[in-house]
Amino acid sequence: MQNLIFSLNATMPVFLMMCLGWFLRRIGLLDDVFASRMNRFVFRVALPVLLFQDLATEDFFSVWDPGYVAFCFAATLLSILLVTLCSLPIRDIPARGEFIQASYRSSAALLGAAYIQNIYGSAGMTPLMIIGAVPLYNIAAVVILTLTAQTAQSEFRQMSSAPAQQSIPASGSAVLPEAHRSSLILRTVRSILTNPILIGIAVGLFWSLLRLPLPAIPAKVVGYVSATASPLGLIAMGTSIDFHKIGGQMRASLTAVFFKLIGLEALFLPLAMALGFREEKLVAILVMLGSPTTVTSFVMAKEMGHDGALSSGAVMITTIISAFTLTFWIWLARSLGMI
Repeated sequence: MQNLIFSLNATMPVFLMMCLGWFLRRIGLLDDVFASRMNRFVFRVALPVLLFQDLATEDFFSVWDPGYVAFCFAATLLSILLVTLCSLPIRDIPARGEFIQASYRSSAALLGAAYIQNIYGSAGMTPLMIIGAVPLYNIAAVVILTLTAQTAQSEFRQMSSAPAQQSIPASGSAVLPEAHRSSLILRTVRSILTNPILIGIAVGLFWSLLRLPLPAIPAKVVGYVSATASPLGLIAMGTSIDFHKIGGQMRASLTAVFFKLIGLEALFLPLAMALGFREEKLVAILVMLGSPTTVTSFVMAKEMGHDGALSSGAVMITTIISAFTLTFWIWLARSLGMI
């Protein structure tokens, strides 16, 4: 019973803050425009500041763990490859791209910080988990959504019907034109270099490595801003819940929900335990594997020529159900004495 209470104390405040965001939107105190701006503030300012604060005030050599970062990267890469294989029966190619992204791409940064703060009082190992997973999230999303977009499929069909010497290489498979490959590479690099969360982590690691002091007045300001990250981010996430948008592609959306909340967690969490990850490290991995599909996946799908219905459904359903599945995974880890 104590383990269940511990798990509920870890997950229910987070879920209730998302419910508050949904309620405030329903009664008209928040609208889509305000929620979008609040979400932008959290991801561009508050969350990077929070991650900077937690790293800058720690000893770099006591925090840095290359084995942990490598595990987060490997688990993310294997997750992407697995859901890509499982997506092959989906005949609608653009929907296949959305399915892959929705199945692996977590709200790891925001919810990782929220859950670990709720349990341990700081963001803990969230920054290292983000270093291992988030750049790969972005790279894979850009590549997958570009290659499966409606425009890309039209180009493939056009190239397939063009003269062989112009569009088909010796191997017999069509490829994207050079301009599209260059654009894809530039877009991927730009998305990584300008990611505010990764910038906050990089500056925090640099600050910690050089052992720079954080004077009292700037420290207070940083503390005030970082304190807004979790509550505002969760409220903004809650405003995105719109049951009317859970329409087409329901079957594929539910399959993506299974992978996102249960399948990948069941596959990689035991491996993390076997490798000796405990406490904050294990909670960060748990959230990385089993947190809801990020709202960014829907935004990116729409911007890159996809319908967005499958992504929207996955975001809504995982956001709601994750309160129960994450409670279960935390309860399981707690019962096993891992956290």
